[in-house]
Amino acid sequence: MEHFRMIFQYFQSNSESVMNGICGLLALASVKMYTCFDFSCPCLPRYNMAYGLGIMFVPPVALFLCSLFLNRQSLVMLEEWRRPQGHRKKDLAVIRYMCSSILQRAMVAPVVWVIVTLLDGKCLICAFSSSVDPEKFVGFANASPAHVQQLLAKVPCKDDALMRNNTSRKAVSRYLRCWSQALGWSILLILIVAAFLARWLRPCFNQATLLQARHWSNYIDIEQKIFEETCCEHSQFFAHKCILHFFENMRQEIRQHRFNLPRDREGAEGEEALLRGITDQGQVNKLLKMWYCEKPPLDVNWVTQR
Repeated sequence: MEHFRMIFQYFQSNSESVMNGICGLLALASVKMYTCFDFSCPCLPRYNMAYGLGIMFVPPVALFLCSLFLNRQSLVMLEEWRRPQGHRKKDLAVIRYMCSSILQRAMVAPVVWVIVTLLDGKCLICAFSSSVDPEKFVGFANASPAHVQQLLAKVPCKDDALMRNNTSRKAVSRYLRCWSQALGWSILLILIVAAFLARWLRPCFNQATLLQARHWSNYIDIEQKIFEETCCEHSQFFAHKCILHFFENMRQEIRQHRFNLPRDREGAEGEEALLRGITDQGQVNKLLKMWYCEKPPLDVNWVTQR
């Protein structure tokens, strides 16, 4: 049990590293999902594009939402953005930094999925086989326009009876796969160049502002964790006190049933101090409301003066 508690505390204190690990796992999971996925193009003129583009873009949207859901800082950022002003002003630079950090991590898995699908080429072949110019391929020269559209739609289905003996099916498939892979490598190259420029040009900008935004974004996250831990600690002793009070009132009935109820005054006095003077439901609700509506300013001397 102690090992699990240490692991949980490590995850809480290293949330940024944990989120990087989760984003990496989601990226690997997206690759694994695509390789295990049974891609079956409908080979119908009206449904090919919807199916191909759906497989290319719907799972990335789901992975993006999962990344946002798993990232604890997304909820912290929304709470910081929507909270009342209170005694603490809002810093838009900190909120922008948190939003940028969240979006960068959330985009890893979707981008990996899109690049993998483009490099594989099946989705693009299925989606745009009907849009190819048939005049570029000799196998469709003697067919009527309606028949040509039907043949082009069946290019992804190599086992179809109409395409087994068609010499242009492989040519169309290679043509679209080349475009798909070129697009995939281009996107990958653009992302690498953008990451390189962002890495090496960042020292050219104001580092003090970046350090301040990063520091206070981490502070907001840690402050929220400590507040939740303190609330859990208070709730534990509050519940313990209420239960002891219930059993104190039931002492006579318990004695009639021949149960003994020991009293530990030292423990009770210690719990009184841990309750911090908050001893009823109304006080707890007022405290939580004040924390949300009137957060104290980021000035330790302000607490001492009060």
